[in-house]
Order: sequence, then structure tokens, then C-alpha cells
Amino acid sequence: MKIATWNVNSIRTRLPRLTAWLERRRPDVVCLQEIKVTDDLFPHAELQALGYRALVAGQQTYNGVAILTRGEAREVARRLPDDDDDAQRRLLVAEVGGLTLVNVYGPNGQEVGSEKYAYKLDWYRRLHALLEAGASPAKPVVLCGDLNIAPEDRDVWDPEKWRGQIMFSDPERQVFRDLVAWGLRDSLRLHREEGGLFTWWDYRAGAFHRGWGLRIDHILLSPAVAARCTAVEIDRDERKGAKPSDHAPVVATLAD
Repeated sequence: MKIATWNVNSIRTRLPRLTAWLERRRPDVVCLQEIKVTDDLFPHAELQALGYRALVAGQQTYNGVAILTRGEAREVARRLPDDDDDAQRRLLVAEVGGLTLVNVYGPNGQEVGSEKYAYKLDWYRRLHALLEAGASPAKPVVLCGDLNIAPEDRDVWDPEKWRGQIMFSDPERQVFRDLVAWGLRDSLRLHREEGGLFTWWDYRAGAFHRGWGLRIDHILLSPAVAARCTAVEIDRDERKGAKPSDHAPVVATLAD
């Protein structure tokens, strides 16, 4: 089974790239973030033509998440328990192929010390509470998505430049450690130890071509799933070419 995560930064803008990538890679499950459309405008027909069904928690202009599957999937939750109907669409939980799949689009936080930064830390506190109440690390759990957190120095192109900045501040990095401590494994680090393995590059200042990236897109696995993980790849080439997302897909392969 291949499980992928990709912040597409507008599914309508990125649909030709997404469909071409799906045809080439044929993942079994894809978690998408920042789709930026309401549920009724999601391109179900185009994806069904490729053999994918979609669960969608969309939002106009901003945010929004979706899960594409080639097999059956059952929606479990589309918001944190204390969210109201107008809450930002950042979460989608489903049962897929014997897995509990948690698709996350973590808040960016904008600036350390801001109201949005406080919201980000609180959002992750509530996500942790959701895991505590509704899941178990003893079960097969996959939590993946754009977490907007680079957990370690080797996950940013210049640690000293980024230290204390948004996506790399100590409280945010602690949030990531808390998820791991709950009972998850960073799938990429099961196979690759080196730095420079980035998933996001700013559109500005030629960041991609200069290698100025961060690893903020993650696939985290409970121990039972981690034991099945045989490979994790970052499809860096998807950041190249015409109209790319600023993120690259991450793909984990699980043995049957």
C-alpha cells in the first residue's frame, strides 16, 4: 500500500499536475491539504475517472482537506470535537484499509507571539486530545499532512536563520515531539537520517533553486504500521515546472 500526502495549494489550479502524478504514481491513498474549494466544487468526476473516490472537508478560498482512495473509506470525523460548523477545515479522519487515517493541515501561525500563533498551539493541543480520546497507538494509525512544523535542525536549510521563527520555534517543535510521544514514528526518519530532505520551498527569492527548504509535510505512523513501512520518498520534482505547488508530495510504502 502506498500512502501519500500533498499540500496542493488549490486543487483547481493544481488539478492537471495532480491527475498526471496520480496516473504515474498510482498511490492507494492520498491525503490532500489546502484544497481551497467547498465540497460541492471538488473535482470528483476527474478523480473518479482515474479510479479514486474522495472524502472532502472543504472551505472556500482557504484551507480544506481531502482523502483520495482507490478502495473503500469511511469518514470518522471532519473537525475537532469542540469546533463549530464555521471552524477552519483542517482535519479529516477516516478508516481506510484497516488504518485510522488522520489527515491534518496544521495552522501556519503567521508570526511567533501572534494570535494566530496561539491558535496554532491550541489547535495542536486539541488534536492531541482527540488522539487521546479516540485512537490508540496500539492500533494501526497514520497521521499525515502539512503540519507546518520543521521538527529538527536537519529539517531546515539554515537552522540559525530559522531558530525561533514560525514553523521552527521551540513550542512548535515540542508539539511535534508530543505527537511522537503519544505513540507515533516519523516515517521518513525510519529510512533516511541526512538533512536537506525538504518538502516546502517559498515561492519567493528563488528558494527552490537555492535549496532554501523546510521539511514540514510528514507521515507519522503508529508502531504496528511503522513495522510495515519499507520506504518513504519525497517527490521533489513536483516542485519544478509550470504552476507547481510550493510543497512536494511525500509517499510512504507499506508492506501487506
